Amino acid sequence: MAVDVKQINEQVEKESSVINQIRIEAHKVIVGQEELIDGLILALLCNNHVLIEGVPGLAKTLSVTTLAGMIQASFQRIQFTPDLLPADVIGTLIYNPKTGDFTTKKGPIFANIILADEINRAPAKVQSALLEAMQERQVTIGDGTYPLDDPFLVMATQNPIEQEGTYPLPEAQVDRFMFKIRVSYPNKAEEHEILKKMARTNPAVNVAPILTPADVKRLRALSDEIYMDEKIEEYIVSLVEASRNPDVYELNIGQYIRYGASPRASIFLAIASKANAMIEGRGYVTPQDVKTIAMNVLRHRVILTYEAEAEEKTSEDIIEMILQTVDVP
Repeated sequence: MAVDVKQINEQVEKESSVINQIRIEAHKVIVGQEELIDGLILALLCNNHVLIEGVPGLAKTLSVTTLAGMIQASFQRIQFTPDLLPADVIGTLIYNPKTGDFTTKKGPIFANIILADEINRAPAKVQSALLEAMQERQVTIGDGTYPLDDPFLVMATQNPIEQEGTYPLPEAQVDRFMFKIRVSYPNKAEEHEILKKMARTNPAVNVAPILTPADVKRLRALSDEIYMDEKIEEYIVSLVEASRNPDVYELNIGQYIRYGASPRASIFLAIASKANAMIEGRGYVTPQDVKTIAMNVLRHRVILTYEAEAEEKTSEDIIEMILQTVDVP
């Protein structure tokens, strides 16, 4: 296995320049927000979807459009509003009275990268219209089922649910997102740099295309080959198990957890840990890779009780306790 790891390391080193180039190009437009940029790159490598939460004005939409601009693939932005209909997202059948036939009009979901902007401003029936596309990579319109192009990623933004005019996402849909990334305010130095870069009537936000869909598939295939030791696999399973049965790990937090993380969390932790090792330039996974991505993978999968809310405990608090308690290999 040591020979295999060496070969993988060499391949990762060859491809690391592409990852660095994406970061450099992104920072031509985005100031700071390293976790958000790395999270979007990870989502791309993992062939999965990401949910970005933060108050308006923190470059959530700009970050997604910047990444989309670096990939030579189709891109669609869907602005979610209270009056949006499922047909506005996936498409519909149109009746032709002359011929008596129905023709399919495909919706904006038929693109490689979808920006679902302010996704929680639309009611649940519209949000749920994305479920089949996100999980099965296909869309059903009438009697026909249509496969979506590869790559296909939904990168959704949402405002905190306490804000006016927002609807909580259905739990089944939230679980389809590999990551939930929380975006915070920039520090003073970053905000000063933002002011210098963007405080003009027509700020330059252009980026150069770096990747083709074929490049994305090649990078994903390499990410799948990253070596993960069985002890790391057991560590991942233990973290997820601790969210369901904390007493087994001597964690006194059972009263705060209504539902622990599902097996999908274990799968996503493994896939994302490999991708994180890759963007760090390694051909093997370390426990730190798991810890780095654990919060973004688990924060929306640990559902809290009313008692936790009453005591102002957050899912981040619970996950942090789990990470500090479960033995690291």
